Amino acid sequence: MNIIGSIETIFRKYVPSPFTIAILLTITTIFLALIFTVPEEISSVDYLIDILTFWEKGIWSTSLLEFAYQMMLILVLGHVLVLSKPVSNLILKITFYCKNTATSAAIVACLTMLVAFFNWGLGLIFGALLARKVAEHSQQNNIKINYPIIGAAGYVGLMVWHGGISGSAPIKINEDGHISSLMKNISSSTISERIPSSIDFSQTIFSLPNLLIFSTVVIVITSFFFILGKNSKPTKINLPIYKMTQDENITTKSERLDNSKVLATIFGAIIILAFFYSYFDDIIVMKITPNLINFLMLGLGIILHGNFKNFTNAISESISDISGILIQFPLYFGIMGIMSSSGMVTQISNFFVSFSNVTTLPLVTFFSAGLVNIFVPSGGGQWVIQGPIVVESALRLGVPLNKAIMALAYGDQITNMLQPFWALPLLGITRLKAKEILPYSLLAMIIGGSIYIVGILLF
Repeated sequence: MNIIGSIETIFRKYVPSPFTIAILLTITTIFLALIFTVPEEISSVDYLIDILTFWEKGIWSTSLLEFAYQMMLILVLGHVLVLSKPVSNLILKITFYCKNTATSAAIVACLTMLVAFFNWGLGLIFGALLARKVAEHSQQNNIKINYPIIGAAGYVGLMVWHGGISGSAPIKINEDGHISSLMKNISSSTISERIPSSIDFSQTIFSLPNLLIFSTVVIVITSFFFILGKNSKPTKINLPIYKMTQDENITTKSERLDNSKVLATIFGAIIILAFFYSYFDDIIVMKITPNLINFLMLGLGIILHGNFKNFTNAISESISDISGILIQFPLYFGIMGIMSSSGMVTQISNFFVSFSNVTTLPLVTFFSAGLVNIFVPSGGGQWVIQGPIVVESALRLGVPLNKAIMALAYGDQITNMLQPFWALPLLGITRLKAKEILPYSLLAMIIGGSIYIVGILLF
């Protein structure tokens, strides 16, 4: 526990906010480009102007800004679905099976990981609300539980999300031309010719290796939390009732349209109909893209909330989740603009290639991605920065791109159990503190990380 306390102290005292880290990374990238990439025929002052130009163009890259908006919608719409009455009622029904810490922790952990595999925003809020409702149920029925363990179980969806359907890297490489766009002006013509137009889910998310790894993680982590709960001591709980949905009185005729279930159902059905018409062929061949997921969740969100008023209220409650993405992503895009245009990506790739081979590069990618995630706590931002390096290195060494990219995804997601950034929504809902869930999430990280390493080596 002393080690856990030391880690928490380091994060609290010495690690600045993610926004500040993004700024520091930007400044560091500018200086590194000035030191290592300045051409002989140009002065440092003139090259600094070029670097700032690279940075500015990266910030306002149209394709990357579209990517940022897609990621924001995935988080917001996932949160909105959890706040709907059907999902809220489902959460309440699940709590009746939570009779002690062991079964409660196992149920929360298992369901959170399964939901997060579909959508990371949905899984994050679902796990938080389920943990909170389990605690309230225990409080009302005088059931003794260890609440921090339940809270940690509600966070473990973030250690499987990037290997799931909404994972930033796998879902973007499923879009035609995304990899080539990301690698523009980076790779040599020989390497560029080997870049595929896209890599579909049959090679990444729904591949047999990934499904086996995911299944193993779910089984082992669920069992781990059950055993952890069996050997735990109960903690005190003093929580008010958290209201997930609220009914509002209709006072004006205009509000009747806002609260019309018929109108919401019709419009939601139109979206679902358009969804299947537009994406049915893509679904058949497992070409899952951010637009596909967001369009489906938009329709489901409106239908499940029952009217536009409840839907927009849920949007208002969920919108705070995206503040970090909104302001940090452009900074990451600027960093990528500098790295790609200055040649830093190739230099870093050369470094990895110099001591790696076909077997070790995925492991190097896994560990480096885990480290980068501590400083860039966003899978999308990390893909933009580290993705080109991984793609370049993999193509040069002959490592299958799908394996290298999944290694990045595994490394990025596993250290979420150490990095408390994405735990903030959960901590707000559960009213727990980071130091209370960190001991258990760290143990989950060690166990889960071991499974990912073995999986990378075997497959």
